[in-house]
Amino acid sequence: MRRSKVLEKLRKGEKPSCFKINFKDAQCTELASMCGFDCIWVDQEHIGQDWSTLASHVWATKAHDVDLMVRVPRGSYSDYIRALELDATGLLIPHIMSLKDAKEVIHITRFYPQGRRPIDGGNADGGYTKTDFNDYIKTANEQRFIVLQIEDPEPLDDLEEIAKLDGYDMLFFGPGDFSQGIGSPGDFNNPLLINTRKRIAEVANKYGKYAATVGTPENLQELYEMGYHFVSIGADVIGLKNYCLNITNAFGNSGNNFSKSYLEEK
Repeated sequence: MRRSKVLEKLRKGEKPSCFKINFKDAQCTELASMCGFDCIWVDQEHIGQDWSTLASHVWATKAHDVDLMVRVPRGSYSDYIRALELDATGLLIPHIMSLKDAKEVIHITRFYPQGRRPIDGGNADGGYTKTDFNDYIKTANEQRFIVLQIEDPEPLDDLEEIAKLDGYDMLFFGPGDFSQGIGSPGDFNNPLLINTRKRIAEVANKYGKYAATVGTPENLQELYEMGYHFVSIGADVIGLKNYCLNITNAFGNSGNNFSKSYLEEK
């Protein structure tokens, strides 16, 4: 099983780079991989990608020795483990709502002794049965990362207990949905949001987890100083949008405005 570049860097105390791909076409993923990112983030929660499409994203990153993190839809265990069996390097599980929820996710995404992820071994991550059974289980637990996304106010009471759990690697703060959850959609200067971002980094570090979130080039250093180790910056749709608006404005279409998504906010 190939190693995770993200985990390798994190375990050395380094900060891996990550970029989000919204478009389903894996050519976008390959282009981003060729640009030198350590990790590409693709999405099944908000984007209708079937398993064949997801497999093409895996191949696009593997060709350039780049990790692929898949944000999975909340559903059955198959919705989680199939991405791993296609040889995605990490899973991002959205909307962790409680300690119980976090325990259940770990149970179905990690092999023994951390969990009871169903075993096949006949897929890409197991070398299509070429990998020894016990080596497969051991290496999957060591070289595949599980990320729990905290993006709602509900799990905050359980945050320390969630951070204490074994069997996952990162706590990921999602500011977009969190702003909605506290009744202040899009207000990224809300004191509760700012304090929660800081608290998640503090708690993650306290219990030996890596703190993760989204950011911008402008606030990247601030996030590092706050204690974040893994920051995803930008997205293909943002880059294409801004590029096209620059061109159409050059043609005199001054009515276009550069509205920002939360991925571009500080």
